[in-house]
Amino acid sequence: MTRIIIFAKAPQPGFAKTRLIPALGQEGAARLARRMLEETLCSAIEAEIGPVELCATPEIASPSWLGVNIPNRVKISTQGDGDLGARLARAVQRGIENADSVLLVGTDCVEMSTLLLREASASLEHNVAFIHPTTDGGYALLGLTQFHPILFQDVAWSTNCVALETISRIEQLGWSLQIGALLHDVDEPEDLMHVPANWLRTCHT
Repeated sequence: MTRIIIFAKAPQPGFAKTRLIPALGQEGAARLARRMLEETLCSAIEAEIGPVELCATPEIASPSWLGVNIPNRVKISTQGDGDLGARLARAVQRGIENADSVLLVGTDCVEMSTLLLREASASLEHNVAFIHPTTDGGYALLGLTQFHPILFQDVAWSTNCVALETISRIEQLGWSLQIGALLHDVDEPEDLMHVPANWLRTCHT
């Protein structure tokens, strides 16, 4: 059984996808963030490889989440305090205690799909780790069957060396690793070329 943990911010104007505001406006950036969240949740559920967890910030009881459609079968958790590394580490450690493997994904990659999630889960039947790097130097998916805090400590998050540093640390641990295809995150206006046109039509102000 593979647990999919989706890390996400509430898709609210001025809070989510702020670097896209120059191109889409606050409302448009938030609408795109919501669409990407909903599509990621849908792909995770349709993968049918195990439970799906939304690890949210702020906590789900916040008014920021009002009106966001989260399917009933999705389990909800809170990211909590600390930097991104501390929050990711807590989620992965908790997930691996309750599943054979964990897939950690964000909502920034429009290429994330049911097929990619299934392939990553299948890889973890033979490997300790699986990663989908992104063109900006981060990663869209990290799959693990074991937990070690070194993968999340003192990482320069939101820089172009996150994936390489993570791969290096996995190798230092001596874990078997499969590296998946290079994907694209949508964070900057120039990344909008990877977003389906019909999604963008509903986002422009």
